[in-house]
Amino acid sequence: MKTYLFTSESVSEGHPDKVADQISDAILDEFLRQDPESKVACETFCTSGLVIVGGEVRSEHSYVDIQEVVRGVIARIGYTRSEYLFDAASCGIISTIHEQSSDIRRGVVREEAMAQGAGDQGMMFGYACRDTEDYMPLPLSLSHRLLLTLSDIRHNHPELMPYLRPDAKSQFTVEYAEGNIPLRIHTIVLSTQHDSFDSDARMHARIERDVREILIPRMVASLPPQTAALFDGNFILHVNPTGKFVIGGPAGDTGLTGRKIIVDTYGGKGAHGGGAFSGKDASKVDRSAAYAARHIAKNLVAAGVADECLVQLAYAIGVAEPVSVYVNSYGSAHLPGAGTPDAAIADVVRDCFDLRPAAIVERFGLKNPIFLPTASYGHMGRKPYTAPVRFADGSTREVWFFGWERLDAVPELRRRFGL
Repeated sequence: MKTYLFTSESVSEGHPDKVADQISDAILDEFLRQDPESKVACETFCTSGLVIVGGEVRSEHSYVDIQEVVRGVIARIGYTRSEYLFDAASCGIISTIHEQSSDIRRGVVREEAMAQGAGDQGMMFGYACRDTEDYMPLPLSLSHRLLLTLSDIRHNHPELMPYLRPDAKSQFTVEYAEGNIPLRIHTIVLSTQHDSFDSDARMHARIERDVREILIPRMVASLPPQTAALFDGNFILHVNPTGKFVIGGPAGDTGLTGRKIIVDTYGGKGAHGGGAFSGKDASKVDRSAAYAARHIAKNLVAAGVADECLVQLAYAIGVAEPVSVYVNSYGSAHLPGAGTPDAAIADVVRDCFDLRPAAIVERFGLKNPIFLPTASYGHMGRKPYTAPVRFADGSTREVWFFGWERLDAVPELRRRFGL
């Protein structure tokens, strides 16, 4: 039997690039909390002892305390000790946010809401497959899951691994059979920042033992039985391969918004248009159309139209309708009698989904302050949920988080395709 290997990585909320993403999205959320019509493009740079926030904003009657927001994010992540060389209470913060260009605004803001043009040109991709119950590629899903388990230990069960610091990276290699069927876990790589608590050799031995005996079993116990069975005990494990990881976070590696776009999406599966998400309001189709494309791909696979699906949407700045809609089912479509099934699927997608930016924003509630949770552990494959959100006017409303992950289009797609 012929097999192949595929690898994906993830990074923790304490990784410097993810620190930057979370700061950018927290600032976006605060503008949206005060003015849902805010137009925001916020970028963050963080290094040892310093955060620089820049970008363009248009918002009516809004005031966001950038210092308070930035320090709050850093503290929640866990950078609260001076020995980290990046500390919520003492790091310097510089803001260079300025007003959005009127040349951009004229194409985005229209009297008729649904005539709103795309905030930029470009192409965006959505992807789904049957690897997991969330229709995500297995190597990325496991990479996220391992770090979420590590984060839970660090925040809620520190007695288990008391030396943990916020920065971490994971990587899973999965062996697949022909037909894209996962067979087993081939290799796991974990690099986790830690306190200096012993000699280098003894620290490394302790951390590797805890990863093998505490972290991985806790993660496997949280998996569906079919996925857990892929851990046959014969996987290769690399823990802190350099032997030591004390200096980390922004003190060890400068962080920038938008530098982990593959971690944010599908771990290298499918395709990526190149645009980052965090810090951008939903008028920027880099973000909103990528969510819409994921929603379409996931619903197509869940409806049984195909076992694997890639959806591309492309836009021109200032133009509402997409300039193209493309579907690739990789030969996995279940449409008997369709001579060109991908073209047939694309025709239904155009007819079934309103892909104007304003319609996407309305469908998923993207004018609500819901973006900070997306800025770590992936924008796709998350469980959609509702939660109360308090707005600046004192009102509290129940809003959707990760609404693009809902399977609300499955019945209509099954009807359209006769499935």
